[in-house]
Amino acid sequence: MKFGSTASYIAPADLSLAVNAAVQLQRPLLVKGEPGTGKTELAREVAASLGLPLIEWHIKSTTKAAQGLYEYDAVSRLRDSQLGDARVSDIANYIRKGKLWQAFEAPGRVVLLIDEIDKADIEFPNDLLQELDRMEFHVYETGQTVRAAHRPVVIITSNNEKELPDAFLRRCFFHYIRFPDLETLRAIVAVHFPDIKDALLTTALTQFYELRETPGLKKKPSTSEVLDWLKLLLAEDLAPEDLARDPASMLPRLHGALLKNEQDVALFERLAFIARARR
Repeated sequence: MKFGSTASYIAPADLSLAVNAAVQLQRPLLVKGEPGTGKTELAREVAASLGLPLIEWHIKSTTKAAQGLYEYDAVSRLRDSQLGDARVSDIANYIRKGKLWQAFEAPGRVVLLIDEIDKADIEFPNDLLQELDRMEFHVYETGQTVRAAHRPVVIITSNNEKELPDAFLRRCFFHYIRFPDLETLRAIVAVHFPDIKDALLTTALTQFYELRETPGLKKKPSTSEVLDWLKLLLAEDLAPEDLARDPASMLPRLHGALLKNEQDVALFERLAFIARARR
């Protein structure tokens, strides 16, 4: 089984190589890149391409590593014991399986997505080292050991909000998704908007890359944002000449799809003011 571009996802050659190398090595694939470059979607496309089920574990700032294994619901057991429920005699009734447990006990191989691992506490990756390395863990309440019947394909994403521990990095195959070049982005757009006119696309992408390369920009627009912008341009039935920037602000048409904070909007307004002052 080899991963490559699909009908709905354009995977550059280096990304396909990284996925297939991680699968071959049976190591987690750690994927970094700008927000909006398709890291989460990659796991879904890998699952679809390889014909495997997908289990998604989306990490929050409050998520603990143990939750991926299991959680023991002591409160429910105490309540049931007070009510005389016969279920309390078996502690297994109060063990809630986490995403790793689900992946380990699956009847066949699955793709396990651990999404945005950098959102969690710094100790989170270290707390999963042994489980991801050995593909097993111990359930202390029941005394059982859960082992992976079929080693899952593990894809871990990070937005680089914090550094990950070296011990964790050593156990992963790493890939950084670079922002796509013009030709790759054209191919991505063609998947989503196959009927877009070339003149409109050329004008829009020229503006888009000029905007991304503006010095001082706090949040560069991503792939997902340019797709949103193009969707709006098509919905408004705009022609290439309609995309001329507002000379008073230097902002592109429908800029709210591209710029996501007031500092970047103010930056273009300042650049427009400076340009007028120099005339």
